[in-house]
Amino acid sequence: MNKNLKATPEIPNKRILPYIQKPLYRTRKDINDWNRAYQLAFADEPKNYALQQLYDEIATDALLSSQIENRKQQIFSLDFSLKNTIGDIQEEQTLSLKKLPSYRNMLKAILDTIYYGYNLIECDIITLKDGRRDLKIEVLPRTNVVPQKGAFYKDYSESKFTFYRELPEYGRFILEFRQDGVGLLNKTVAHVLFKRFAQSCWSELCEIYGIPPRVMKTNTSDPRQLNKATQMMKDMGAAAWFVIDTTEQFEWAQGVSTDGNVYDNLITLCNNEISLLISGAIIGQDTKNGSRSKDEAAQDMLWQLIQSDMAMVEDYMNNTVLPAYAQNGILSPGLYFEFGQAEDIEQLFRFTQGLLPFKNIEDEWIEEKFGIKVSGDRSILPGIDSLKADESFFV
Repeated sequence: MNKNLKATPEIPNKRILPYIQKPLYRTRKDINDWNRAYQLAFADEPKNYALQQLYDEIATDALLSSQIENRKQQIFSLDFSLKNTIGDIQEEQTLSLKKLPSYRNMLKAILDTIYYGYNLIECDIITLKDGRRDLKIEVLPRTNVVPQKGAFYKDYSESKFTFYRELPEYGRFILEFRQDGVGLLNKTVAHVLFKRFAQSCWSELCEIYGIPPRVMKTNTSDPRQLNKATQMMKDMGAAAWFVIDTTEQFEWAQGVSTDGNVYDNLITLCNNEISLLISGAIIGQDTKNGSRSKDEAAQDMLWQLIQSDMAMVEDYMNNTVLPAYAQNGILSPGLYFEFGQAEDIEQLFRFTQGLLPFKNIEDEWIEEKFGIKVSGDRSILPGIDSLKADESFFV
């Protein structure tokens, strides 16, 4: 912390926007649930709890969660710096922000808005073990927030709310991150629901093919015979079974003969659509028709989306987060956040190889860029003056 900064008074350790934690009941969701939740979010008196609960439910899908985390982790791994108004890097302030536990939580709250549409966080000043100050971050339940009108509901099932943007703590202890629309997850709801339906049907098909049901005929009017038949069927295994009378007739319905291809195709379609929405391309899923060139092109498309995420994070950090840090005496005022320029290390190494016979390159720079410890000058080889630059290095 900068010693020249005056310590700001800490607020009481209590919630500015209290809420009631309501129990959540997991039930099977379908397209009708999605339509009702969407209509509720755009009603005259909008409520977002149904849509956000649906988002939390579909976010448990393995492919969807892996695609989202893959996109997030690439942002988390990027280097950044804090600069002053004339563009000079502030090393001390940058290192301080990197070591703050709240930085990663802030970044996660910002990135989640891409998928959920918005996030409202409440902060409290805390003192770390090393004596520095930081912000304790609490992401308020999205079910209780309606950014369409700037309302926060203590109980989302009731009608009483607070205009959180009119509170004096807004911008310092209450921070808002919001995207236009209802979030990218809204476009994945149908695909996840159809995928679960196909998986459920396919599992039932596996059960039928693997352990077909059993039928036994007996005199059902005789309790002793019926009880005996029932006990026999229970003892024979775990497959479905039933007992009918000797005078009754049971026939199997003739359905479409399939080994599950119809379900496999539907699941593959849903997986591809999810990948296209989150990553911009189908990455690593199609092992049958996949190739290195296709995966490289898909990674390039994903990188374009990540660059857009970087611009969004920089915008929120400069206009929302850093001003809050400055108001609370955690960082110096007048700083702005900027990600480091991404470099193609492989291409840079090839360029460096081409320059080595003709230019002196500092040992420190080589060690910093490539992690190769070097020292001293190389020995001069016979005929070095006759070397010509290899044009392949610069392609």
